[in-house]
Amino acid sequence: MRPLTDEETKAMFEKLSKYIGENIKLLIDRPDGTYCFRLHNDRVYYMSEKILKLATNISRDKLVSVGTCFGKFTKTHKFRLHITALDFLAPYAKFKVWVKPGSEQSFVYGNHITKSGLGRITENTAQYQGVVVYSMSDVPLGFGVAAKTTQECRRVDPMSIVVFHQADIGEYIRSEDTLT
Repeated sequence: MRPLTDEETKAMFEKLSKYIGENIKLLIDRPDGTYCFRLHNDRVYYMSEKILKLATNISRDKLVSVGTCFGKFTKTHKFRLHITALDFLAPYAKFKVWVKPGSEQSFVYGNHITKSGLGRITENTAQYQGVVVYSMSDVPLGFGVAAKTTQECRRVDPMSIVVFHQADIGEYIRSEDTLT
C-alpha cells in the first residue's frame, strides 16, 4: 500500500470532480479526522489516518483491502470509479437525477436511463456531466453520465437515453467476487 503518485492523484481527482466538483476537499478534511487515499493492487482505498497507521502492521502480500475501495486504475492508467464510492459521492453530488419507480429496476440491472424513466434532473446539467442517480424517495442507486443537457431532456422523445449507466447498487450482486 502506497500513496498515489501525482499523475494518479490527478486522474482520480479529475474523475471525482465530474461528480462532486470542488467538494473533494470535504472528503479529505472531515470533522471526524483526516482521511487519505492509498493505492494497493491498482485499487484506490479511502481511509482514515488512524486505520492507515494500523494497516502498516500487515505485510503487503497478506493485505487484501483496507478502508473503502473508491475505484481502480485500468491497464491504460485510467481511473474507474466503483459503486463502493457511492456512499461518499452522494452527499456531495452537484448534479442529480431522480428515476421513476418503474425504471429503478432497469437501472439497477445495468441499463441506461431513458426519458420515460426520468423523474427529475438538476437544473443546468451539462451534457456528459457526471450525475448521481437517486430513486424518487432519495435513495442513491448509482451514478452515470448525462447524455443530454437539462434543456434537451425536456424536448426529446420518451425512448431517448438521457443518462448513460456507469455503476449501480446491483453490482454488489453481479460483481461480488471482483469488488474487494
